[in-house]
Amino acid sequence: MYKVKESIIVEGTYDKIKLSRFLDATIVPVGGFSVFKNKEKLEMIRRLAYETGIVIFTDSDSAGFKIRSYIKQGIPEQYVKHAYIPDIYGKEKRKREPGKEGLLGVEGIGEEILLDALIKAGCRIEGAPSLPKEREGITKADMYRLGLSGKNDSAKRRQMLLSELGLPKKLSPNMLLQVLNRLLTLEELSEIVQKNEDKKV
Repeated sequence: MYKVKESIIVEGTYDKIKLSRFLDATIVPVGGFSVFKNKEKLEMIRRLAYETGIVIFTDSDSAGFKIRSYIKQGIPEQYVKHAYIPDIYGKEKRKREPGKEGLLGVEGIGEEILLDALIKAGCRIEGAPSLPKEREGITKADMYRLGLSGKNDSAKRRQMLLSELGLPKKLSPNMLLQVLNRLLTLEELSEIVQKNEDKKV
């Protein structure tokens, strides 16, 4: 069992069950879209954010991103971390049909990938390797210079980068910048972008 200091916010009960198998943590399921009408739960999440910090760990589909965006509103950034699972197509065992977008959610992803996502988010996890603290080396100007924003094919370049890094395709440019500063140096990012350019030639 890995002990996680932050409280983990997930979409549903099955996500909580999955994470509880290998994590010792406060895990709060929000009940999907019902969180939009549940002021008490939102207030509890805000309190947890100030007391322990929170990591939002929703699915990588559109619904997951809407829930993530809603939860983070009104909570100062320094108390919120974001864990992302890659876009993996499939169907959870308990379901008859795949989800609307065909992507596996937290409950359907392997433990190793889930733990890696939490590590990449910068969670404080006893017994797990940790990444360096967030780096401030990559800027919006760097993103522009590397063709990841502001150019005709920037969206395509970002998609290639997201795929290379195992991140969801729906990640916004601003959230991508935050993640990049946690995972890579500017030099490492430049190398990946160049490698992707070489593939296109």
